Amino acid sequence: MIVRFGYVAMSTVIPDCSPSKTMTMASFSKLNDREAGLRRLEAIARGNLHNTLRLLKHNVGSDIRVYRLTSKLIPLATHPDLQDWNPFEALAADFAEVGSYVKKHGLRVSFHPDHFTVLSTPRPEVLASSVRDLQHHVDMLNAMDLPATAKNNIHIGGAYGDKPAAAARFLEHFAELPLDLQERTTLENDDKTFNAPETLEVSRRLGVPMVLDIHHQWVNNEGELPWELWPEIMKTWQTPLALKDVLPGETLPPKIHVSSPRSPSDPRSHADGVEPAPLLAFLKRIAADTPAVDAMIEAKAKDGALFDLMEALKELAEAGNGITVLDGASVNIEP
Repeated sequence: MIVRFGYVAMSTVIPDCSPSKTMTMASFSKLNDREAGLRRLEAIARGNLHNTLRLLKHNVGSDIRVYRLTSKLIPLATHPDLQDWNPFEALAADFAEVGSYVKKHGLRVSFHPDHFTVLSTPRPEVLASSVRDLQHHVDMLNAMDLPATAKNNIHIGGAYGDKPAAAARFLEHFAELPLDLQERTTLENDDKTFNAPETLEVSRRLGVPMVLDIHHQWVNNEGELPWELWPEIMKTWQTPLALKDVLPGETLPPKIHVSSPRSPSDPRSHADGVEPAPLLAFLKRIAADTPAVDAMIEAKAKDGALFDLMEALKELAEAGNGITVLDGASVNIEP
């Protein structure tokens, strides 16, 4: 089984390369010239896209083919007071350059809209804001001219005191989304509310691929072992919504999220790096029936954690253990 490792948004290795520089609404509101303020926001976004391209080049040079884009590429893009502003025309060339590089090098990129994007909400205004945020992420992917294999990963959301009712609202609200938003969505189990079996059930009913977070599953479960769910999770990556824009003869590997707990007293928070042993235990359990999987590292040290994990895997590979290092960011795992 081929495992490709990726990381989230920021680099701890490349200096002065933040793709998430921003401006607060309070600072924007203090500007006397609104149009000049909007041009300033566009300039910040242009810098973020430039740094994104720098990071992608760093990734390609390091054999990293899986990467999560930051949602903060365009500051204040979804703020209610700026809904008359459309930054995409001014940023068209910059988005196109990033998208062209992604396609040229066969990279797998995604977004993870923040925790305020909740389709299980009972509040109409929160639902409208959540749909607006999802649309913004799709607009960014479209501006890069990326196919629907570039996904937006979300959680089901809050339970609001009645988890079955919240799940039913999510199903209803998701079904009302435009098809292009549905085609770009993956669902992830969370660490407090909707566990892996519950998320899998919603994914199966909607035909939406599920991203298994093995850290979240460890701290929020019904007694199941993560590899016991894996055969059904893999099936969610074979639905029409999952396979939109996948070319004949190509595949879209299932994706998992990988992190380690910060400490026994703080098991939900993420550590700086990734402990290899629990990850390998899972990977070896699924290797026999899984041709390939992409693993998004959610450790605090970002790409630094990826490089440290690869060094640890190299040492284990030298000792046997059924591991073959393929390049700087991928391995082959034997059952």
